[in-house]
Amino acid sequence: MQDASLRMIPLNALRVFWVVARKGSFRAAADELLVSPQAVSQQIKLLEEILGVPLFERKGRVIEPTERAIVLSHFVQAGFDEFAEGVRRISSSAYRNRININVSPYFATRYLMERLDRFRDLLPGADLRLTTMIELPDFTADEVDVSIQWGFGNWKDHEVRLLVHDPKIICCSPALAQKIKTPADLSKQTLLHPVLARSLWSRVLSHLGQTACDPAGEIEFQDAATMRRGAINGLGVGLVSEIDSQEDLESGRLVAPLGVDALKDMDEADIPGFYLVLPKSHRRIKAVATFCDWITQENWNVRPDPPSASLP
Repeated sequence: MQDASLRMIPLNALRVFWVVARKGSFRAAADELLVSPQAVSQQIKLLEEILGVPLFERKGRVIEPTERAIVLSHFVQAGFDEFAEGVRRISSSAYRNRININVSPYFATRYLMERLDRFRDLLPGADLRLTTMIELPDFTADEVDVSIQWGFGNWKDHEVRLLVHDPKIICCSPALAQKIKTPADLSKQTLLHPVLARSLWSRVLSHLGQTACDPAGEIEFQDAATMRRGAINGLGVGLVSEIDSQEDLESGRLVAPLGVDALKDMDEADIPGFYLVLPKSHRRIKAVATFCDWITQENWNVRPDPPSASLP
């Protein structure tokens, strides 16, 4: 069958086929569709002619689907399920104000939660659904409208806006700090980093003039909080966010062996941050556009209160 013929398949014929395949008979399908069995038979015959394959074997009053019909029925079923979901979404008043937001766990706890009421004041009827994932979601499969991601802003084919930088401080335990006097000493240590930050240490070392540095070892963590605990426990040297390191440095749990300002003058392109990421078409949804406008206008550089000193 040619693609041109495929585009000409009547949707009604597919719908009749779907019901016949589900009901197992022309008469039962006719009862559900409120048409005559002859009308059902005509639609099936039309579909068979267009496809060029038999779909049902007629044995008296009994019909049996062919192997090809069984295969086709799964795809038609999936297609009509998608149609139903699309109609549900655009016709449901709850969905029109629903915003499915995927947020970096760190941004959610350190920045967003304490300010989300401001957005709810702006759009009181908004139905917010928050999920937290460290990696960019599949916006279609995961039903996500907008995402806030940590990284360097290199998500192609999406709208990307920087919300706030996430500058780092080189930190380690007091005992380990005794072994680090110059940037070159970092090569003798185990370097800690989150799973999404494989390139961050190379950027830092290059900034410090250690372009050929080959560290003694690396440990990768699923998230920044676990990596910070690893640094506190002496597993290696970590790159800890400024807002996380403040209290640890003051209490002495962590030490900045090269100074807290060692990375202050890094190129902005090498400093990670939290970015608003979404397909451009999603801004056509009014509630999503309102959320995007609000979150990009907020001044996220105004630091939240430091996290609690307790470390579970």
